[in-house]
Amino acid sequence: MTLTAVPSQSLVTPQLEISGGRRLSGDLRVSGAKNSALVLMAACLLSEDGLRLRNVPPLTDIAAMGEILAALGVGVRRGGDWIEMDGRTLNKSAPPYELVNSLRASFFCIGPLLARLGVARVPLPGGCQIGTRPVVEHVKGLKALGAQVTIEHGVVSAVVPGRGHRLSGGRIHMDCPSVGATETLMMAAVLADGETVIENAALEPEVVDLAGLLIAMGARIRGAGTPSITIVGVDRLHGADYAVIPDRIEAGTFLLAAAITRSTLRVSPVIPEHLGAVLTKLEEAGALLEADGTAMTISAETINAVDLRTQPFPGFPTDLQAPFMSLLATAKGTSVITENIFENRLQHVAELQRMGAAIRMQGNTAFIEGVHRLSGAPVQGSDLRASAAMVLAGLAAEGITRVQGLEYLDRGYADFEGKLNAVGASIRRHGG
Repeated sequence: MTLTAVPSQSLVTPQLEISGGRRLSGDLRVSGAKNSALVLMAACLLSEDGLRLRNVPPLTDIAAMGEILAALGVGVRRGGDWIEMDGRTLNKSAPPYELVNSLRASFFCIGPLLARLGVARVPLPGGCQIGTRPVVEHVKGLKALGAQVTIEHGVVSAVVPGRGHRLSGGRIHMDCPSVGATETLMMAAVLADGETVIENAALEPEVVDLAGLLIAMGARIRGAGTPSITIVGVDRLHGADYAVIPDRIEAGTFLLAAAITRSTLRVSPVIPEHLGAVLTKLEEAGALLEADGTAMTISAETINAVDLRTQPFPGFPTDLQAPFMSLLATAKGTSVITENIFENRLQHVAELQRMGAAIRMQGNTAFIEGVHRLSGAPVQGSDLRASAAMVLAGLAAEGITRVQGLEYLDRGYADFEGKLNAVGASIRRHGG
């Protein structure tokens, strides 16, 4: 008798199977901001006291950062939506390559390690492959604070020379307003000797959130959220109990999920000031928005073409460019999207075309002629936000869409399919 082997479920490529064409309704809850929580976790390296963060999303990136901190000697404890970190046992200045390689946010550790220990060795980071994200601004800024920095064999080594191993305040002008560099240099400067001024600083809400935590820990910072941040160094920071801001990108993704399915949804908590450019474009496209305290209700019946260009905050966020393109693929008329932040962040175009989207590329600009209906197809998410864009397209498509690339999606969205299913979507996860 011949036996036919049955493939193990564990060998099936993880994917989401989406039955499209369903209207959504109800309430969607937004988790804490991943991009903020990761850098706030790194701030625990600055103090010997305990740090407790609340509203922390249950994501693979958060778990990875916890492993990196634990490898440095930090005590890490997690429960529900909170995480506690104890920096008293910090005893290493070099996180292991195998952990750092998969998480770009791990590079945030270089600033607080240098400020606290006077030495740091951090491998160049990995993460989503969406283009060049150089660390030149980080390095230039750390040198301005008195550090000696070298890059060899893919590792950035920094040391504070002389006795005391304490950085010195200085003036830093950034050639581009890098969010990561702004945050790294803020953490390096809070324990430096004297005053530091960061010019052309990033304006993002995550920078303001970091400043809020550092101030709660005893730092002296003013100007966060403006192009000029002033930091007066202190001798030590103490512990704190702090809540992470809501994730503006997740909130925007849910608003787009309502728009692409021509539905009405209530999304909360939302801080409208964090999504100004996105809300403006949604209204310009024909969506109706109503703010009620910390909630935002969106209704969409007809979506019209709009043009947008990604820019640093407060401009349109690059992290919502791909999901917004999915929406515009179903709009009336021709839209134009220009990606100005990451040169490789248009890889989702080919996948949307596979679903019937009419998109023409010219350099970093996409011309999108809206179609009446997308068609379900097997698609691949090439990065975190592209994966979310594929899910949104699947919600609106006719038939079945199978989305691979969940290793990216799970890095930035907590229980994405569970939340959408709760408001009427039909999404099943297979494999993994």
